[in-house]
Amino acid sequence: MNKENLSSNEYFLIVGFSDVPQFRIPLFVTFLMVYLLTLVGNLLILATIYSNSHLHTPMYYFLTHLSFLDIWYVSVLFPKLLAHFFLEGIQVSFTECLLQLFFFLGMATVEFLLLTVMAYDRYVAICNPLRYMTIMNKAVCMWLASGSWGVGLINAIPHIVLLSKLSFCDSHTINHFFCDLTALLKISCSDTFRNETLIYINGVVIAMMSFILIIISYVKITSSILKIKSKSGKDKAFSTCASHLAVVVIFYASLCSTYMRPTATYSIKHNKIMSLSYVAVTPLCNPIIYSLKNAEFKNALKKTKRTM
Repeated sequence: MNKENLSSNEYFLIVGFSDVPQFRIPLFVTFLMVYLLTLVGNLLILATIYSNSHLHTPMYYFLTHLSFLDIWYVSVLFPKLLAHFFLEGIQVSFTECLLQLFFFLGMATVEFLLLTVMAYDRYVAICNPLRYMTIMNKAVCMWLASGSWGVGLINAIPHIVLLSKLSFCDSHTINHFFCDLTALLKISCSDTFRNETLIYINGVVIAMMSFILIIISYVKITSSILKIKSKSGKDKAFSTCASHLAVVVIFYASLCSTYMRPTATYSIKHNKIMSLSYVAVTPLCNPIIYSLKNAEFKNALKKTKRTM
């Protein structure tokens, strides 16, 4: 077996969706629309919050970070994804592949942390309304947001370092639409135990702990909501919680089902489908779920449109 470490001038071949040529045009149009709608939706959120001073609150501050993250997130993956529909395969250098994977893993971790921070923000707002602005002051919000970005991007570095030490055998073909971590581990002829262990450690420390904190926050939130006497107040609070939890479940379930399992059980078709849910669906849904269903934000959006 030919074992070799890839140097920076060698290439992987990413096959994308070349195995389903009959669906290339419909898929291209679909993903192009998803990409454009995601960009427009999140840019509208940023413009609306920036131009309306009454939206300069902790909740919308974190939402601007989430929107900026989603714009960056899809822009790292979608241009090459769209190019796949016109090419049999795309060559990417080993360095470019690692760079794309670094940003993908880093931003996925940042989203885990931002979703947790947003759940905590709602917990303070509903359970401690009188102390909300004191607890969630400007300095705290900046630390929580910058901490999410810092931890997320730093967390991706060990994965890239370990991956750069792997050797690859006869095949440098990645049967995916981007440089996915599990796809790379699948074609490596090195021992990937350390890589898989790191994935599980990250899954427990970052994903599961964040999810547990979100659940604890919403248990306390639900308890407080049930004490509200106004039906309209309850409905509004429950609607906000349900929307946030829907995104959390989609994002967490798709990522964990993809990465929190042995490489030996890796399924190309399963991973491609599951990847679409967190690469395309979640960034597209975030503007709708967090903002466009919010009456306060919709009024601010109408005001922004009139001034444009």
